[in-house]
Amino acid sequence: MLGLPLMVAIIGGEPKQFRPLIDRYREAGRRAGHSADKLIVGLHSIGFLGETTKQAADDFYPGYAHTFTEIGKERGWPPTTRAHFDAVRGPTGALLIGDAETVVKKVLYVNEVLGGLSRITFQMGVSTLAHENMLREIEILGTRVAPILRRELAASPTRA
Repeated sequence: MLGLPLMVAIIGGEPKQFRPLIDRYREAGRRAGHSADKLIVGLHSIGFLGETTKQAADDFYPGYAHTFTEIGKERGWPPTTRAHFDAVRGPTGALLIGDAETVVKKVLYVNEVLGGLSRITFQMGVSTLAHENMLREIEILGTRVAPILRRELAASPTRA
């Protein structure tokens, strides 16, 4: 109702499950008199990039599994398995993990199913990775992923 931005944190499942929440936010904002372009939606997601999708997944998984198994102890979840991790990083899952092309496709998909996003933040710290790996991931994000996304989204912005 105040027209404040909405940042949706998705750590599991499928992003499309969050569309009703975003639609409700946008509808409440419109009813309160805010224009659609002022009702900003962002996504906070677990993400990691590598030279190949396999390498990114293999590097990220051990720390991810440890972190989410520990969180699961508090929340009643079963231990995290590689099969679960691979499913959640699949084409419609919540994790943005892979090579630059894979992550670009996933971000474009998530942008579409959520009705348009203004920003995405990556949570990389859930895995215990070497500093060099993190720096390389940031480099790929900035030099390969961001320019393609800017170009693609400018050409065909999605907005509900």
